[in-house]
Amino acid sequence: MEIDEKLKEIEEMGDNHVGTSTNTPMRENAFEVPDDEKMDKIIQNVQEIMHTLGLDLNDDSLSGTPKRVAKMYVKEIFSGLDPKNKPKASTFENKYNYGEMLVEKNITLYSTCEHHLLPIVGRAHVAYISSGRVIGLSKMNRIVDYYAKRPQVQERLTMQIVKELQEALGTEDVACVIDAKHLCVNSRGIRDIESSTITSEFGGKFKEKETKKEFLDYIKLDTVF
Repeated sequence: MEIDEKLKEIEEMGDNHVGTSTNTPMRENAFEVPDDEKMDKIIQNVQEIMHTLGLDLNDDSLSGTPKRVAKMYVKEIFSGLDPKNKPKASTFENKYNYGEMLVEKNITLYSTCEHHLLPIVGRAHVAYISSGRVIGLSKMNRIVDYYAKRPQVQERLTMQIVKELQEALGTEDVACVIDAKHLCVNSRGIRDIESSTITSEFGGKFKEKETKKEFLDYIKLDTVF
């Protein structure tokens, strides 16, 4: 009964998306352990989980699962936890004096819900107005991907993307909207396969009604292809 009550308390906290910072909560010594050692520990833990569930790890189909999961966690879906994987956000002088907003929409987003470690799948729409610097289009995609590749809540992810671009471009005039499906909602619990979650973060000029409306109108436009 005590376990059931604790699980209910955790569920309620998760549903409320309680957070203390826009920074991903990390231990101070998070990067003292090399990747190979992390993977070895994860292999052992996944083996224990599978064994506890009653699975036969001697089966050909299951024997390699702990190693595959460990590699996926460290090298792929949680690689955004490690600062060494952060993309270099190179910027350039806005020599052509482009003064309108630039919008990169429909950026494919794959992340992981930090409450149940289930996928978050969706699209990010990012925009900025140059104050003298511009950034390569692919860098915007890479920034989204970097912050998505960690256990996340969508609100934090949205804010992290905006904050990173603001720092790189030297301007507050950055916006981001994310529309995503959470498999912790779609495939378990309420199992509502139709619902999606929309979050937004508007900085600088994007807080103004007309500028915000212009951005939102752009992301509603059909793409060329």
